[in-house]
Amino acid sequence: MSGKIAATSRDYDIIRRPVMTEKSTMVLEKSNAYVFVVDKNATKTDVKGAVERVFDVEVDFVNTCICKGKRKVFRGRLGKRSDFKKAVVKLKNGNKIELGVGV
Repeated sequence: MSGKIAATSRDYDIIRRPVMTEKSTMVLEKSNAYVFVVDKNATKTDVKGAVERVFDVEVDFVNTCICKGKRKVFRGRLGKRSDFKKAVVKLKNGNKIELGVGV
């Protein structure tokens, strides 16, 4: 990015964690898009700004969806997993995020 702006604590609250599954890895290899679990109240503009500031990359576009939690039975009791919001972030050409660094 041209003018680097420091990431704030709100940016780290918006981006909860990356999604590392087989499907998200295939999306990454095919179209340079990364998948994150984000705050349920965050808008696409919020997610775009947070990713640009935290990882110092240029974002092309963001798609979001709210994933409903599944109903599960645990030890004979009915429960429900939490709902969460997922964001697919497509980066502009030449940009890359190193998610596995330092692990």
